[in-house]
Amino acid sequence: MRMYQFLLYLTGWPLALLLFCGGVYFTVRLKFPQFRLFGESIRVVSEKPVSADATISSFGALMISTASRVGTGNIIGVSNAICIGGPGAVFWMWVTAILGGASAFVESTLAQVYKKRDPNGQSYGGPAYYIEEALHSRALAIVFSLALIACYGVGYNMLASYNLQSAFSGFAFYKPNQTPVIIGGAIALLTLYCLIGGGKRIAQVTEILVPGMGVLYVLLALMALMINIRNVPAMFGLIFADAFNFRAIFGGFMGSCLMLGFKRGLYSNEAGIGSAPNAAAAADVSHPVKQGLVQMLSVFIDTLLLCTATAFMALCSGVTPAPELAGAPFIQESLLKTFGGAGPIFIAVAMLLFAFTTLLGNFYYIENCFAYMLRRVPSRTFMNAVRVIGAVLIFIGAIIQLITSKMGTAWDIADIFQCILALINIPVCVILGGVAFRALDDYLAQKKAGKNPVFHAKDVGVTEHTDYWQ
Repeated sequence: MRMYQFLLYLTGWPLALLLFCGGVYFTVRLKFPQFRLFGESIRVVSEKPVSADATISSFGALMISTASRVGTGNIIGVSNAICIGGPGAVFWMWVTAILGGASAFVESTLAQVYKKRDPNGQSYGGPAYYIEEALHSRALAIVFSLALIACYGVGYNMLASYNLQSAFSGFAFYKPNQTPVIIGGAIALLTLYCLIGGGKRIAQVTEILVPGMGVLYVLLALMALMINIRNVPAMFGLIFADAFNFRAIFGGFMGSCLMLGFKRGLYSNEAGIGSAPNAAAAADVSHPVKQGLVQMLSVFIDTLLLCTATAFMALCSGVTPAPELAGAPFIQESLLKTFGGAGPIFIAVAMLLFAFTTLLGNFYYIENCFAYMLRRVPSRTFMNAVRVIGAVLIFIGAIIQLITSKMGTAWDIADIFQCILALINIPVCVILGGVAFRALDDYLAQKKAGKNPVFHAKDVGVTEHTDYWQ
């Protein structure tokens, strides 16, 4: 119990401080790439793979990582942060995203630099690989991999399925003892079907679902703002006034808008915890920096667009956030007031799509970690067994309210594992950051010379531990 309490303590200000300091360091050291290279990040997304046989393009890797980032946290996490921490949590989510963009750039660039080549010529990698290859610590890499599997395979996936079924709790047909079982079984089976196809099918599904649902969600938020235009000035005033209410922040720090903004912002965009680099390493690009820029863009899409869309839809409605409304009820009540009966229906559909793409993206990361620990691509039988276990956990997550009423524990467990990932990955990225910094300098120098940047590991001082860029 003492260890559990200690780990839970680490998810508070120690994690917030680590994220803040890491983000500030990378932002300053890279000369504010979130702003000066934003246009370039948009341009490189559309580039075609270098190899005609590539299974995952730069855009495909963006969609896989965004699929994992864009999930129920964009709705439920934002609602919890506002209802419990206050409207000011939205501002601190923005800060997390802006600083996290630099962290995402570094970790994904490193994943590309140290990625491996499989027998078919395709690439793979992630934090576990750069931890072992550059820091010579396989033990630490295995700890990281196990934490990622626990975080995404258990914590995040169970939370996603629970949050999904809870979005239907406000409808007349919802029966607490039956509906979660039906929804949980359906989403588990549908996820398992897509997973059987492996990484390529995951990429294909997410490339279709993620852009469509993201655009539709943002359009709905804009409609809500136009309908409630009179409330918009007061909404912004509330966000900024609450964000800098220092007596409220430091009087109850663990539940303050700052802390909830950082924690739920991290849960949503995942910048710095080492998940997205697993997808980034699989992208077929001519230079690692291209995927670093793409993953930086993914953080912005998740938080600055989709989390902000949720916050604005809720806060402009005039519904007052309160702890008893935390989760789906606050969002549903807000949309009901703005759009009438169609509002809760839309949010339930959005939750369904968000949760589904999250589950697919999470399993992509899990499979990559198993491949690392086994030192080979796992057999189809092994991975199918993992996928079946994962589907069972998804089902359990949906019906967990029938087992225990303490869903706060599930949030705590997810927070603890993502904290462990950040405590490992961010210091590693600081240690290895010089490689990413030199890679960016090399990229910009080639761009200035009018070239399409092409990477050679020796040009940034990496002469060993990578079999892809030699």
